[in-house]
Amino acid sequence: MCTPTKQSQCREDLQQFRKGHGFSKKVLLNCCLVRRIITWASPNPKDSVEDELELSAVRHRPEGLEQLEAQTRFSRKELQILYRGFKNECPSGVVNEETFKDIYSQFFPQGDASTYAHFLFNAFDTDHNGSVSFEDFVMGLSILLRGTIQEKLNWAFNLYDINKDGYITKEEMLDIMKAIYDMMGKCTYPVLKEETPRQHVEVFFQKMDKNKDGVVTIDEFIDCCQNDENIMRSMHLFENVL
Repeated sequence: MCTPTKQSQCREDLQQFRKGHGFSKKVLLNCCLVRRIITWASPNPKDSVEDELELSAVRHRPEGLEQLEAQTRFSRKELQILYRGFKNECPSGVVNEETFKDIYSQFFPQGDASTYAHFLFNAFDTDHNGSVSFEDFVMGLSILLRGTIQEKLNWAFNLYDINKDGYITKEEMLDIMKAIYDMMGKCTYPVLKEETPRQHVEVFFQKMDKNKDGVVTIDEFIDCCQNDENIMRSMHLFENVL
């Protein structure tokens, strides 16, 4: 049972987290997943901070705090807050695809976010078992929010490589681009034309596919992104819909 003192500490930690002491204000504004987690993380009187990662009732028990702290760029306190939110929404210990779709439909009500949420879920679901554990979740967030450029580009390549065969085809890139534009809806300024995703893909793919074999390897993808300011800017736009 959580004592009043512990409840007060939970609320204080969460308030600091919301103010950007854990993440920058830019991250809090842009990252839908973090914003939703913070909403989920309101302290439950039945919980204590000490047993956040020791609940025996969950179906999937996460790794210990020390191991996750070593594997990610999150502090112990940040991991506790993230797990509190994760557990409150998903008592089973895992997130399913419908939860991802629910998150993005609420943050992008002007468009259809279901396809993009599907692709994003598959990128977080690293072992491809149809669910995302807390470990999967924080490992992905750690890269997206605090990773190096190389790590973020590796993660982005995995997102675009829909069938996970180690290559990106033009069709796969178009599927992701269309999903992002569908999610953004008709409320962007300037208003995006229907053919815009295909036009962008044609330009990007021509630059990336250096040997003109019809596919983009991870080396081609990373090299092109790092050496083309326009593509890097588009990657920052991509970060804003996470």
